[in-house]
Amino acid sequence: MTSELTLTESGPAAGRPVLVLHGGGGPATVASIAEHFAATAPTLLPTHPGWNGTPRPDGLTRVADLAAAYLRLLRERHLSDVLVVGSSLGGWIAAELAAADTQGLISGIVVMDPVGIEVEGEPIRDFFALDPRGVAEYAYHDSDRFYVDPATVPAERLAVLRGNMAALRVLSGGPAMSDPTLRPRLAAVTVPTLVLWGESDRIVTPAYGKEYAASFANARFEVVAEAGHLPHLEQPARTFALLDGFAAETGGHVRDPR
Repeated sequence: MTSELTLTESGPAAGRPVLVLHGGGGPATVASIAEHFAATAPTLLPTHPGWNGTPRPDGLTRVADLAAAYLRLLRERHLSDVLVVGSSLGGWIAAELAAADTQGLISGIVVMDPVGIEVEGEPIRDFFALDPRGVAEYAYHDSDRFYVDPATVPAERLAVLRGNMAALRVLSGGPAMSDPTLRPRLAAVTVPTLVLWGESDRIVTPAYGKEYAASFANARFEVVAEAGHLPHLEQPARTFALLDGFAAETGGHVRDPR
């Protein structure tokens, strides 16, 4: 499975490895995060199978399957002291990775407005029921700035976006976008965790995020003002400052040289 993964690798050969995991919008939504870390660290940016026209194996139907594939990748590359940064669906994958990491390969995780758990009274917005205007209004602080009129998008690009949404629906389990078994398992995750949330996110609210952070054994919750579901796009300076601070505080294990 890992040989079939589509990976963009950047940054120096030495240093603390960073794995950047995208959400439903595809790798372009987190490209700025990968670029930021690649200035000083070896950085891996996968395209999840099924996104951007990549093949999705029949057996890969759950977020846990995808997390297992990325954990195998870390093992096969003999990577340790790994910082994992995930946005939205990618945050869910990062949480699953940390929960499944029995070898201690991961030394820190950042989850940015993730989905994946169930919080009573804070339902996840049915993303699939939203039209493009609704996506902009619920996902962004400045909806006018990020709204894209589908009439202005080339047909080829629209086909890619439809394929991405189909892959998201399969991997996330549809509108629910959660696994009822995840939250109890997060209590066993002891690696340092940063839970970042856009103050204006209405796909998953900051109240949902606060409960997400409380699910981990060792997490800090930070809210980014004037940002929505993708705070690194609306407030890059504020977001990267928090990411850099967390990266500096965590890690430090010797990387396996094999």
